[in-house]
Amino acid sequence: MADDMQLLTSLVPYLGEPHPDLRQRVLDLLTTESFLIPVEIDRAEHRRRVRMAVEVLAAEGLGRLAFPRAYGGEDAPERAIAVFETLAFGDTSILVKFGVQFGLWGGSVLQLGTEKHHHRWLREIGTLELPGCYAMTEIGHGSNVRELETTATWDDETDGFVLDTPHEGAGKEWIGNAALDGRMATVFAQLSVRGEAHGVHALVVPIRDEDGAPLPGVRIEDNGPKVGLNGVDNGRIWFDRVRVPREHLLDRFATVTEGGRYESTIESSGRRFFTMLGTLVAGRISIAAASVSAAKVGLTIGVRYSDRRRQFGPEDGVEVPVLDYASHQRRLLPRVAATYAYHFAVRKLVGRYAEVLRARRAGGEGTEEGLREVEARAAVLKALASWHAADAIQEAREAMGGRGYHAANRLGRLRADTDVFSTFEGANPVLLQLVAKSLLTQFREEMGDLHFMDALRYVAERAGTTVRERNPVATRRTDRDHLRDPEYHRAAFRYREERLLESAARRLKGFIDDGVEPFEAFNRCQDHLETLAVAHGERLALEAFLEGVVEAPSGDASDMLADLARLFALERMQEDRAWFLEAGYVEPVKSRAIRAEVGVLCRALRPVALTLVDGWGIPDAVLDAPDALGCVVMTTRPAPAPPRPAS
Repeated sequence: MADDMQLLTSLVPYLGEPHPDLRQRVLDLLTTESFLIPVEIDRAEHRRRVRMAVEVLAAEGLGRLAFPRAYGGEDAPERAIAVFETLAFGDTSILVKFGVQFGLWGGSVLQLGTEKHHHRWLREIGTLELPGCYAMTEIGHGSNVRELETTATWDDETDGFVLDTPHEGAGKEWIGNAALDGRMATVFAQLSVRGEAHGVHALVVPIRDEDGAPLPGVRIEDNGPKVGLNGVDNGRIWFDRVRVPREHLLDRFATVTEGGRYESTIESSGRRFFTMLGTLVAGRISIAAASVSAAKVGLTIGVRYSDRRRQFGPEDGVEVPVLDYASHQRRLLPRVAATYAYHFAVRKLVGRYAEVLRARRAGGEGTEEGLREVEARAAVLKALASWHAADAIQEAREAMGGRGYHAANRLGRLRADTDVFSTFEGANPVLLQLVAKSLLTQFREEMGDLHFMDALRYVAERAGTTVRERNPVATRRTDRDHLRDPEYHRAAFRYREERLLESAARRLKGFIDDGVEPFEAFNRCQDHLETLAVAHGERLALEAFLEGVVEAPSGDASDMLADLARLFALERMQEDRAWFLEAGYVEPVKSRAIRAEVGVLCRALRPVALTLVDGWGIPDAVLDAPDALGCVVMTTRPAPAPPRPAS
């Protein structure tokens, strides 16, 4: 195998695709004083520094990349996600405030509004002249957005809407930019026109004047100190008969005409609601990408330190690096493998998202189906990647012992800041249930409605015919060639997903046939459905990883990544060995062989552990963790390697 520098020369640019120049531009900014937030800092000062950093990003034009060219952007949401993903290597409060301003506030105006809204607000949003908020979540209604309680009632006399918060628990909660900086907000409210309810819609509502004072009828409170992200000014908002003109309704999917007639091309309020939320899928993709970056930071710090930290050793011998210990390898290297898997899975998702958006702009067929596919993938990868980030950062912290507890090594703040990713853009268990419903029905005309009987019969029959027969010889095979075969891994992951799909469909159908109400039937199967969604997401990650192995720019890099993909697959099977054993897919002798092979792969990958984490290309100045320094990391991008010849 090539030496470490040769591997890095091919690995760093490969992993930096696409948009390498843009990513490098963001990395360069992260090394400047504006972006290096001190370890110990007062909350007010942290907020001030974060605001200054976001102003720099706005001045660089990085906040408006997803906006149309007519408003200073590039019509390039995939480039906006690349910026967000790279910012996640630095201070997470900067990342989140950036995302609130340009992704949530700006993105809602872009995706839910029409030309008049774009012309009126997008340019100022993109330059940060108009800071704003995204006011969806409420104190009493978090995940159940469809039942939120803020109201927007049509008023004939003023040709506009009156917004009200009916009681204290209906106040908007955890609203980024609300406590200090936001002057306007996209507010999600129950729309009522002449006594007829039309469900949740979004309106642009001014909340502060130019001097920063709350406007009449708007009450704002600071959420105060949080577990993490204390550089972000989260707040609560209540409305008391706040009036906005008719033109402030973001009316891409529904409008109210002059004179008060409600019109929408989507007849079903349920479908209209989920179509509206589906346009905001970039937020979930961005959180998935940022979660992968956070895991990279944590594991780079943990692996580098573990390679240098020496402790114990043979009797009368020298101490050895703690990463030489099998237990240390088992806690870090599988998580490095999983980070690579989610890296490739999220990059593939971003590419598919951009492809679907281009097709939609061109008026191509099948874009609605494509968007539903992207929504489901974004939901499951956001859930798995955010949980993985929390797990990887904690494991790196423990692997470093007391040094991981030093604030200067970033893991404590990183752990606290990214903890909320599991509930950002939808709580993970809720997202997994949505993914499972998508898998069960293969269509979502009424996402969230539980009228599934015919679909369940269809899926149960289809899944029953596609699940492969278990081969009694394969369940006992333990030879290395078989255990390391990527086709075996692919088949095992597919089998698990299809078997879970079949059994979930049969359970649900059985409950409903017995007269159980659909909601209660789903409630009884909740853990089953979440397990199905996880299996689906891990299968997507494995397949994306295997594609990444094939596309690697050199044979040596491909060989190294192939072993890493094997480690990811076998470690996931080991972790879920109870299911594989219960399903009869493996016998005990094979389960033991898989566990042993995970250890063999960890030992084989130990010599390239530094190369694997340095391959993520995080410069020392951005990593900014004293105990992680001293290892080679590339900060300049070499010329791309020539493509591999077709085999």
